[in-house]
Amino acid sequence: MNVAQATRPIYWNVSHIWLMYALLVPTIAVAAYGIYLRVRRWCRGAPLARFDRPIERVMLVVRHAIAQRLTARERYAGLFHRFIAYGFVILTIATTLVAFDADLGTSILHGWFYLYFQSFTVDVFGALVLVGIAMAALRRWISHPAKLVYTDEAALILAAVLVIVATGFLLEGWRIAATNDPWGAWSPFGNLVARASRPLMSVAALQIAHRATWWFHLAVSFSFLAWVPYTKMMHVLTAPLNVYTANLDPIGASLKSIDFKKGDVLGVNSLDRFTWKDLLDLDACTECGRCTAACPAHAVGKSLSPRDIILQLRDLPDGNGHAMPIIGVVPATSPESLWECTTCAACVEVCPVFIEQMPKIIDLRRHLVMEQAEFPDSMQDAIVSLEKRGHPFSGTQATRLDWAEGLDVRLVSDARDAEVLLWVGCGGSLIERNQKVIRATAQLLQKAGVRFAVLGREEKCCGDPARRIGNEFLFESLARDNVTKLQRYQVKKVVTPCPHCFNTFKNEYPQYGGAFEVYHHSQLLSDLVDQGKIAPASETKRSVTFHDPCYLGRHNGVYDAPRRVVGAVSQSAPIEMARSRNQSFCCGGGGGMSFVDEPAGKRVNQERAREALETGADVLAVSCPFCMTMMQDGINARKGDRDMRVMDIAELLWEAAEQRATHQQAADIGG
Repeated sequence: MNVAQATRPIYWNVSHIWLMYALLVPTIAVAAYGIYLRVRRWCRGAPLARFDRPIERVMLVVRHAIAQRLTARERYAGLFHRFIAYGFVILTIATTLVAFDADLGTSILHGWFYLYFQSFTVDVFGALVLVGIAMAALRRWISHPAKLVYTDEAALILAAVLVIVATGFLLEGWRIAATNDPWGAWSPFGNLVARASRPLMSVAALQIAHRATWWFHLAVSFSFLAWVPYTKMMHVLTAPLNVYTANLDPIGASLKSIDFKKGDVLGVNSLDRFTWKDLLDLDACTECGRCTAACPAHAVGKSLSPRDIILQLRDLPDGNGHAMPIIGVVPATSPESLWECTTCAACVEVCPVFIEQMPKIIDLRRHLVMEQAEFPDSMQDAIVSLEKRGHPFSGTQATRLDWAEGLDVRLVSDARDAEVLLWVGCGGSLIERNQKVIRATAQLLQKAGVRFAVLGREEKCCGDPARRIGNEFLFESLARDNVTKLQRYQVKKVVTPCPHCFNTFKNEYPQYGGAFEVYHHSQLLSDLVDQGKIAPASETKRSVTFHDPCYLGRHNGVYDAPRRVVGAVSQSAPIEMARSRNQSFCCGGGGGMSFVDEPAGKRVNQERAREALETGADVLAVSCPFCMTMMQDGINARKGDRDMRVMDIAELLWEAAEQRATHQQAADIGG
């Protein structure tokens, strides 16, 4: 056979093709109207700049909308999603080429291209779609994971895709059988249908079945196409757009400022107060439930569900629904649920289509705090203390410099030659346990010869608790005051042991003119060890596991520096918990939750403590004052007869450095 002649008759056995195009017109009209309704809703949102840095955005689409890297994190779900997605792309291309070949006379479907692509490749990818549908069905109705949304719509979508692809194989197989297609073997799965059909059906029967099924296949395909914009399948269009318009800055920089001078609305309590990107987020949701599965509050039995917030807001009625209140109108946005968020951003980090759930929760909180003055009493106490005393710990009697007693620590007002400002933070200076961490950090800096100074009593809260609770006005007041003060002292470089302060200085103060070089203490200590300015003893008797602080890790991508410090002390990497690095589980103290007494049996810190204890490590290393408090309480509640110490990495490093100094001194005396 001459390969150059390889082809097949287009629209074999089917007449009145004009009717197909007549039906295509209303199909496109219905689908276009559905898309128009979505776009109209997005346009009602507030403006937001998300089309800068186009090259980065295109690469993001390539990695996560096309290659689907985030989707593939869950191997089973990622595999069947790729089978279905890539299969449908190939089938759509093949169908388009058929139309071009038939109506435009392009003569594309001939020769090797016809055999390799239109026959073999299309057949294989069509089969992969069927495999993907079977895998999805098994997961949905056999495995039945709790994080999925179980609706009739989802079932109908799977059924429609199954019918479209299965009837496509029947049409191909019956054509091959009826025409004795000499190239039929190049369509392996269609050829299987042909071989199974020949003994059972005459040529006339094959023609009748083919013609009837062809129109049925067309009707189902066109109906599905028209229906897509009104279902969650709309994500095939909105997800790539959502990925393209994703936040390219660290998660810690994702909260929007309020322009108080222009009289901006204080927070969000209606859909039209969200930005257009927020509204696009709602339509991009694939209902995979990964955000809720990753949520620490939900994991311990609380009512918060980031997935349900997105879906229930998405399903609010259009039109007048934009102006209707939304807090408490749908169950997922009840104040109780909103106040359970630790702002850990696990929901944001895990979402395969880059939905930003956590910032929406903060927007809703802002309305509750600044418009209605409704928030938990213990959080109110923290806010009042911030306003009156410059820190959120209303009951403390400690001062900002208690930790420095006996140390030769200079104040920035007296040490204009200091190269680094050590920003201690409220949790470090005013909580007795954390004062030991600050002492260790200061002593390490002194040992390394770093010229540093502190603000002392002039230091106020960076404002993180106020902003995450929802009092944006108080945050801005603290931010402007701190930036002005540091600029007055000509501070250029800031190091802090608190990831919340680190995030605020690094990602939020630049909006108020605070352009500082900012380091977390783990980064500076790691560099000093690498430079040989701190030489710790190699302590090998204690095993260490490390807890990633959310505001250091997920919010800012700092994972290796604290692990290098632990490695320098123990000569081995820390024992990793089941959930670590970007998938780390929250300590439960962020978002103002460290000021809330959680219900017994629903405490995030105890769930994280359980994971730490399961490693069998002797020491739980932390690098955040809030994590120190929360994990110490959690370990005490869960450890039983176990003896696990909770220590900051600075304490571990200082102990090891002192141990080395002692050994060296003993060696010198002995020598």
